[in-house]
Formats: sequence, structure tokens, C-alpha cells
Amino acid sequence: MENAKKHVELDIVVPEGVNAEVSAHSIKVSGKHGSVSKAFTENFIHLTKKDNKIIISSKTVRLPYKKQLAIAGTVRAHVRNMLKGVSSGVTYKLKVVYSHFPMRASVKGNKFFIENFLGEKNPRTTKVYDGVKVDVKGNDIVLSGADKDSVSQTAANIEQATRIKNRDPRVFQDGIYITEKDSKPLMK
Repeated sequence: MENAKKHVELDIVVPEGVNAEVSAHSIKVSGKHGSVSKAFTENFIHLTKKDNKIIISSKTVRLPYKKQLAIAGTVRAHVRNMLKGVSSGVTYKLKVVYSHFPMRASVKGNKFFIENFLGEKNPRTTKVYDGVKVDVKGNDIVLSGADKDSVSQTAANIEQATRIKNRDPRVFQDGIYITEKDSKPLMK
């Protein structure tokens, strides 16, 4: 029973050049690559700022300690991604691969268009989230922005838009694939 009465307290150091505004359940950070804000729905997790640290703590003890620690760790990971995004940016790289029909990728406004995928007449489209910059150069696509959630979700939407169904995947390997996630290569 003693384990259930503990409170969680985690902290993150705010890097230089980053401004963080914290309220009880939300945070807004801004830096040289833009600004990102996020509101957390967990009522028992509170955010405070002391000097150059953001402190994530649990105020009530309505969940077991391990559950509180897991949720506080998730909030800390989100805040860490936000701080990294506004200070150094987030970049995802994708590759257009085709062997049967030459595919074309383009961006118009907040829509990403994939034309002539497997010879289809109608283009496939997907949403580009706000704050995500998309550069298409031939068969290479680079997504960049300050919010890791938006950049990664846009990359996942593009990859899923070219998912092949009802065909042999050993023969039909056409598509757009993520090759690098935030400077970490996935394919060699």
C-alpha cells in the first residue's frame, strides 16, 4: 500500500533560445524553427516552470504509482519532442519507388497528390498538416517542420496512401516509403 501513495515528479531542462509558457495542463514553446502548443487531457498531471526547468508532477493519487509514472513519462516525451522541434527542427525523408507505371508526386496547398499510381486515372490525395513544409524533388520527398506529431503523421499518411491491396506484394512494390525519420535512416 505504501507504493500507491507516491507522487511522481519529472523535470526537463529548457534549452537556450527556447521560450516556454506553461499552464496547469498545457504548454506552448517557441524557438527559431517556429512554435508548438499542446494541451494534455490527464487531469492529475500538472506542469510548472521553475527557472529553466519544466516540472511534470502528479497532484492526486488516484492511480497506482507505475501508471502515474508511465503517463508522466509520456507527457515528458511529448514535451521533449516539442523542445527539440522548435530548437533544431524535425525532418522526414521519403522515396518514390515504381517499376510498372511512372508515378508523379506534387503538392498544392495543403493537399499532397500522387498521380498515375499503378496506372490509376484518378490521383490519390492526402492531407498535409499545418506547419509542415513539403519539398518534392524528383523521386525524393522531404518533410520538415517544428511539430514532430504533424510531420510524422503527414509522412505516415503519404506512405499509407500508396498501400497496395489485392495484389502480390512480391511483384508490386510500387509506393512511397519513409527512408529517414529525423536523421535516423531506416533503409540502406
